[in-house]
Amino acid sequence: MKDYTSKLDIISLLADNQFHSGEHIGSVLGISRAAVNNHIKVIQSWGLDVFRVQGKGYCLANPIELLDLEKLAQYAEQNLIKLIPIIDSTNQYLMDRIGDIDSGTVCLAEYQQQGRGRRGRKWISPFGSNLYLSMYWRLDAGLAAAMGLSLVVGIAIAETLKAFGCESVKVKWPNDIYINDKKLAGILVEMTGQTGDAAHIVIGMGLNVSMTESVGQEIDQPWTNIEKETSSIVERNELAGKLIQALQDILNEYELVGLAGFKERWNQLDNYTDREVCLIIGNNQVKGVAQGIHEQGALMVKTKKGLQAFIGGEISLRKGN
Repeated sequence: MKDYTSKLDIISLLADNQFHSGEHIGSVLGISRAAVNNHIKVIQSWGLDVFRVQGKGYCLANPIELLDLEKLAQYAEQNLIKLIPIIDSTNQYLMDRIGDIDSGTVCLAEYQQQGRGRRGRKWISPFGSNLYLSMYWRLDAGLAAAMGLSLVVGIAIAETLKAFGCESVKVKWPNDIYINDKKLAGILVEMTGQTGDAAHIVIGMGLNVSMTESVGQEIDQPWTNIEKETSSIVERNELAGKLIQALQDILNEYELVGLAGFKERWNQLDNYTDREVCLIIGNNQVKGVAQGIHEQGALMVKTKKGLQAFIGGEISLRKGN
């Protein structure tokens, strides 16, 4: 495993949004100014906007609030939180440790080197400007009971974001969070288990907090972030902590009532209810008017053939023309 200590120490120094000379940074870290410059180049490749002014030194274009284990521990047991600043994937970290971790264990990162979304798509993961959070959950009712779990997670995220001022937040079937038809967050649920045994589930989310336009140029769909939508600075530790709480609460409730107990909450938040949509199913398209979900989590669409139910898999939901 690579040692990122010096790079993280530099980011901690720069997090105050003040200028720090290369000489000062090198003195604090016990490294040369040339080494400082090399570290800065890597940090910039992580998506952090670091600039240099002759005679003043290095500075971040915007201040950042780094994730802090002590602050996060206000919301969840500290032994359940794994804070790993630089990671390949928070989901993969937990998937690799199933059997050795407790249900409710959370992994957070500042930067994902191999973040992924649904169907293996790359998830843009700039350092310190979003939230990358995954939770492991043991579902004793088994794999069959996990049907529609991403929908319930979407409700937890949306309701939490409403409390942070994102009043227009909506859910998009089956695994996205939207504001004004722009993607704000994605959910990735991965699971393993044997028939008749408990299901081992890892729930991941990538949530745009303050990602800049320049970093998001690679994203091939309309997107937004919380700070743009609320015109306010978000405390990332508080947001992460409250999302952890919300996930724990809703998963415990889900075990008691199943997806049917959340149908109305989902439909109230649905971005596409009573709107024209287009479903992409392989090489085929189905057009109609979205009518929410039913008790098993299928998307209901009113088509020329009548009201039809569509379950997950290789289905892509888009706004109709």
